[in-house]
Amino acid sequence: MLTNVAAVVFDGVAPFELGVLCEAWGVDRREQGVPYTEFAVAAERPGPVKTSMGFDLEVHHGIERLDEADLVAVPAMPRDKPVPLAVVDALQRAHDRGARILSVCIGAFTLGAAGLLDGRQCTTHWMYSEELAERFPLAKVDPGVLYVDDHPIITSAGSAAGLDACLHIMRKEWGATAANMAARRMVTPPQRDGGQAQYVRTPMPDSSAETLAPLLTWIMEHLDERHAVQDLADRVHMSPRTFARRFRDETGTTPHQWIIQQRVQRAEELLERTDLSVEQISIEVGFGNAAALRHHFAQIRGTSPQHYRQTFGRAV
Repeated sequence: MLTNVAAVVFDGVAPFELGVLCEAWGVDRREQGVPYTEFAVAAERPGPVKTSMGFDLEVHHGIERLDEADLVAVPAMPRDKPVPLAVVDALQRAHDRGARILSVCIGAFTLGAAGLLDGRQCTTHWMYSEELAERFPLAKVDPGVLYVDDHPIITSAGSAAGLDACLHIMRKEWGATAANMAARRMVTPPQRDGGQAQYVRTPMPDSSAETLAPLLTWIMEHLDERHAVQDLADRVHMSPRTFARRFRDETGTTPHQWIIQQRVQRAEELLERTDLSVEQISIEVGFGNAAALRHHFAQIRGTSPQHYRQTFGRAV
């Protein structure tokens, strides 16, 4: 169970990315049913740490605080300066004992310096992905995704993607209900899949064009119905080809895969919060039968609906 998180910083840390970690893991949300985590910020030694914005942080914990953390989080820190050896050693110790390690934005360069990206799928902010790949040639850098979970290393892209990665970890550890409640408290979408695009690859449509946001909301409200691409394209007055291209540009995936993701997410919530059978849930979320739900659930979550319910289900 994830109960202890530590963020490590050194001179030049980006305060916004550190703030993402503080918001995700340092706020007590037990009243909303979100498990509590002990959270601390640690540095090579207690004392002031300079930020990239010209002010100092007063850090109360030394590097040894990382040794008790279930999750060690690395915010964006200077990619063009040496990483303190004490930080490298602490990250390697955390990895060796099986702790999860999360980087936000160019925090991936700190993980690379510690040798933790070798042979792993990873990402960083798209502006620096080529540099990351050049400096750490054994890393398998994907420049176009929000985050990558190559257990136990989780790397995320630009600032907001760090929050997506944190919610992903919460969902894996605590289930959909807790992660969704944490997201609601932070006023952020409860789940953007890691494979979504970091940025829109084609220009946004003219202001007179239809946005896909209302359509996505409508789909979420009608998950139990069949959704053919032709029918969806007709709803937004596009050709199927234009619609499919626009959909990928705005979500980073296909309509089919996006709908499957939403159905699995809804199934998670029903498995946690109701006593509906797997067959009933499959109909409720639009898969039609239990076999289809089991297939897609296993593909996306790596487990069965029954095992998920045993792990995260609540008494109803």
